[in-house]
Amino acid sequence: MPATAEKLTHPQTPLQLLLFVDERPSSTEQLQQLRHDLEQLKADYPLEFEVIDVGAQPYLAEHFKLVATPALIKISPPPRHVLAGSNLVAQLQEWWTRWKHDAIEHLTLQPDASVTTQPLLASINNFAELIQLTEEIFQLKQENEELQRLLQFKDRIISMLAHDLRNPLTAASIALETLETNYNPHNGQISRLTPALTAHLIKQARVQTRNIERLIADILQAGKGKTATLRIHPQKLNLENLCLDILNSMKPVFEAKMQQVTTDIPKDLPYVYADTERVRQVLVNLLDNAIKYTPEEGTIAISILHRTSQKVQVSVSDNGPGIPEESREHIFEDSFRLQRDQAKEGYGIGLSLCQRIILAHYGRIWVDSTPGSGSCFHFTLPVYRQN
Repeated sequence: MPATAEKLTHPQTPLQLLLFVDERPSSTEQLQQLRHDLEQLKADYPLEFEVIDVGAQPYLAEHFKLVATPALIKISPPPRHVLAGSNLVAQLQEWWTRWKHDAIEHLTLQPDASVTTQPLLASINNFAELIQLTEEIFQLKQENEELQRLLQFKDRIISMLAHDLRNPLTAASIALETLETNYNPHNGQISRLTPALTAHLIKQARVQTRNIERLIADILQAGKGKTATLRIHPQKLNLENLCLDILNSMKPVFEAKMQQVTTDIPKDLPYVYADTERVRQVLVNLLDNAIKYTPEEGTIAISILHRTSQKVQVSVSDNGPGIPEESREHIFEDSFRLQRDQAKEGYGIGLSLCQRIILAHYGRIWVDSTPGSGSCFHFTLPVYRQN
């Protein structure tokens, strides 16, 4: 490890100093003066000193817990003493007699100290290399742990992906096969199916295809990690229409668990400026969670509030088991899952993705929850402003 050093005239002396400097002109001026004074003090008592460039070796400054430069540190004999500030020359003159006395006393108490003390240049270089190696090992360990986490996460996704895709694929396939089986190519009509049933099957195929697309999009986005850019395309959006469309498409799921859905959406709700499909992702994710945790014949509520002139607040609540207090601050973290859900299907990426989407809209998302009484997720979106 390179370092600027004085020629050592006394390679085995106990009085050793480190001078930390930076590139400021004032540091250069002080360095010249300190060099001159230290050379003069060598005639009074043998010493070694090493000049450390903070910019080149910041880990040494961190190790010695320096908060300002230039700084002069007496590292041997102990105890360590730090001088810092713009008047180092004056401080050195003030403390020199005390330092010399400590060094003489140290030699008196430990006569072999002058023989065993390692030369300053060698000890600092060895120490700097040790710190650097320690930091590199720490960084490699962190990178390895992150890679292991990502590999486990991706393995878990792959193993669950086949199962989660199978259900919507099967439902869409059944709907399309039913339409195809009853289609008469001669007259272009669908026989044996009522218009209402035909419309239902077409809608079912469309909804399930959208579910597949959303599932794949969620997984791909999660696989990119938080550092990946989340692209949004905001536009004028009627939030009421979007909510009602989503609730209508999810009606069969609500009915399967006999869950009641209530809405509180004011008629004078302003338009929001948001990406339609991204907001759809957030609402579907939150409603999916509400369906999962709400018991049969339970109640799910969605409400929208014109909170301020700049923000609209959307809330999705359930009357499920709620979220433990110790988990609420972690609920939006990547891959975080509640202990009670470890054996259940799911990726633990839904709420994390919701947070990223809302933050990309300069909004906020949070949860209120009381164990045993359900949870309520809220998020805000910006109001659309006509130019």
